[in-house]
Amino acid sequence: MTALYRKYRPLDFDEVVGQDAVTRTLRNAIERDQIRQAYLFAGPRGTGKTSLARILAKCLNCEQGPTATPDKTCNSCRTIAAGTSLDVIEMDAASQRGIDDIREIREHVILQPVEGRYKVYILDEAHQLTDAAFNALLKLIEEPPPHLVFVFCTTDLGKMLPTVRSRCQTFLFARPRLAELTKLLRRVADGEKIDAPDAALSLVARSARGSFRDAVSTLDQLSAATDGEITVQAVLQLLGAVEEEALFRICDLIVDRDTAGLLNFVEELAEQGQDLSRLVNDLLEHLRHLLLVQHMGEVPDSVPATPETRERLQAQANQLGEPDVIRLIDLLAVAVDDVRQGGDPRLPLELALVKVTRPGADLSRQSISYRLEQLETKRRAQPQKSAAQVATPPVEDAPAEQGPPVELGEIQSAWKQAVLPAVGERSIPTASVLNEAKPIELSGDRLVIEFPPAASFHRNLAEEPKNASLLAEVLYEVTGRKLTLAFAIGEGEAVQEEDEEGPVTEEQIISLMKTTFDAREVDET
Repeated sequence: MTALYRKYRPLDFDEVVGQDAVTRTLRNAIERDQIRQAYLFAGPRGTGKTSLARILAKCLNCEQGPTATPDKTCNSCRTIAAGTSLDVIEMDAASQRGIDDIREIREHVILQPVEGRYKVYILDEAHQLTDAAFNALLKLIEEPPPHLVFVFCTTDLGKMLPTVRSRCQTFLFARPRLAELTKLLRRVADGEKIDAPDAALSLVARSARGSFRDAVSTLDQLSAATDGEITVQAVLQLLGAVEEEALFRICDLIVDRDTAGLLNFVEELAEQGQDLSRLVNDLLEHLRHLLLVQHMGEVPDSVPATPETRERLQAQANQLGEPDVIRLIDLLAVAVDDVRQGGDPRLPLELALVKVTRPGADLSRQSISYRLEQLETKRRAQPQKSAAQVATPPVEDAPAEQGPPVELGEIQSAWKQAVLPAVGERSIPTASVLNEAKPIELSGDRLVIEFPPAASFHRNLAEEPKNASLLAEVLYEVTGRKLTLAFAIGEGEAVQEEDEEGPVTEEQIISLMKTTFDAREVDET
């Protein structure tokens, strides 16, 4: 039996779906007798490049032509459709990519067409031709015999030599939209008497990611597996795809901050045999769509979604905060990396869901900043008391607006995980100076930073305006408050011992320079 994607290949321009700009231009060129010697069809796989190249060959060699509407019944049209025409030569550049193959073309192009008016060479995956092979073709492309037409098909336009592209008319093939793919699948299903609801066909179309061939091949496989009665559950089982309802439910649980519900739902999906790596990828795609809606104000046409799904995307984008969407995308990237390295995506997925629903469990600098931002948003949302309710005495110099209160324990928790790394991003020497220090006291907005007894030199460096200002800026970013810094030396005997030891040796100075300023010795010889 012939595969369905071959059986339902478009046979003329009217049957081509999703490439209106390309078909319109080729129609006009044929009708106006403006045939060019070389064409370059570029686009993703499965978008109809080779099929359209065959249609072009039919238009040129049809007994009624050249015509934009080949009759499809003459011997030339039938042999081209079957791939047996002696005037239409298809080559796979992935395997016939050498200069010897191109020399063979040059030897045969001088021969006149056997039946039609043109000898058409279709080179699939043309970007895989070697540079030597391309160079051997240049003169032939630029000044070919009047009966010769080249059609180069490629999935990687960037690898085509500029000298070749400049001699061709280039057509860019776009990925079809979801509605176009679903319409094609419905035509195939009706033609093959396959019982499939629109929801199942929509899932198949979404999984194809813009490839006609993949969509029809999947439908063919499903038809064989279900004896012609395709259901939504059968599609999900075969593809390992995640139902849209599951993705919306996950995001609804994030809106509700229902951590337990999310973990139970992941457990439920795992018990059903759901591929969690596919879940991560589909969830990332769903979050991308929400992000687009939040920034564009509407669901863009490029999003493969039905009208009902578009309405739900719009509604959920208004419910789920933009910071949550961006943070979850960043967190899920870790799960994607684990999958690429052969790891289990379940723990990174669950960890990402916990962090995004319970920011208090995450001590990273980004999480602390996000929590402070949320507190500030809530504070601004609270109704302000009027002047009649509270009489505030006038002040000459109002203090700068501060963020929400912060506890010493929060600063101590974030010191090693957020504060010092942030200082290190701006100044490695300053981070080295503060590496042994720790916050020990917070009185109002006065924070005391303590150094070990043997680190008085580091304390003196930290007190320098440049270093102290840098630390204050980072603390403000992390805590949202402008803190006054004080530096102290811890109690102990090390200070007295340091005084009794006498002057500092040269080795100690060199060691201190290395640790403090990230320096290294240079051999002058």
